[in-house]
Amino acid sequence: MRKSNPKHQLNKLLAHIDGAYAENTLRAYKADMSEFIEYCVSRGKKSLPATPEVIASFLLDASNTRIKSATIRRKVASISAIHRLSNLADPTKHSEVKLAVRKIQRKLGTKFKQAYPVTASVLARLLQACATDLRGMRNKALLLIAYDSMRRRSELVSLRVGDLVRDSDGLISILLRKSKTDQEGTGQWIHLGAAATTALENWLNLSKIRDGFILRGISPTNEVQGELSAGQIGRVFKCLAKKAGLCSEAIEGISGHSMRVGGAQDLLIKGASLPQIMVKGGWVKTDTALRYIERLRRGYLPAETKAIAPYLEIL
Repeated sequence: MRKSNPKHQLNKLLAHIDGAYAENTLRAYKADMSEFIEYCVSRGKKSLPATPEVIASFLLDASNTRIKSATIRRKVASISAIHRLSNLADPTKHSEVKLAVRKIQRKLGTKFKQAYPVTASVLARLLQACATDLRGMRNKALLLIAYDSMRRRSELVSLRVGDLVRDSDGLISILLRKSKTDQEGTGQWIHLGAAATTALENWLNLSKIRDGFILRGISPTNEVQGELSAGQIGRVFKCLAKKAGLCSEAIEGISGHSMRVGGAQDLLIKGASLPQIMVKGGWVKTDTALRYIERLRRGYLPAETKAIAPYLEIL
């Protein structure tokens, strides 16, 4: 019967919870659970509710496909959430599933792969690689806003012209309406420095953008398009890294997270406290924020931040 079809059940549930969770979260739930459903169908097993043994088998099989430990953990979280939101007992809490995850982590490792940090010195080279045309002005604004704010890709592309205000000192602040750690939309102000303010003004004046999204795509014919997608940000950074003549390690490692890593490291070197760095970058978990600064050599740490060093060694 249609009602017993697990894919139909999944789609119905996702439609029901749409708006309560971030789009990326819903996308992960759908992708991971759909994969699990197909796995169960191919083996004649039930997926909703699923048994711990079937989930453990699914995870162990997935670990043989050049997958990362973080992806395995995400799949577990997705299966868990779909069961709980369906008012079903959570089978991922069973010892069988936990044992499977431990086996996978020992096999694959749990090392966090960090993006190449775009610190102030690297940022200067990227800015020099920007052209003086429309695309170049957009890229300069993107680079400086990303560095000053240390915000996530999805948050950068959500910024709007209508949320700009000019402070008494002439600098621009932008209201970030919603973020990964502020799903209810309380809002947080992003304060730009002089260079970012100038770059943003130049971009808006040249592009003639008066409302809507600040960061936009640009067509091959040099026309301003709709909002810039979050996925394009990393590609823009990589393209500029190549033009700037950065080393192969930098080009390969640069991603949409690079500004967050570099900005956090620069703040630490300047003597910022861990809570200050966490507020700036929008982190709520200490261990997550620490991962972004773990590669700093101890010699770079100012005296007031030496206390953080022991925590970096255990990550």
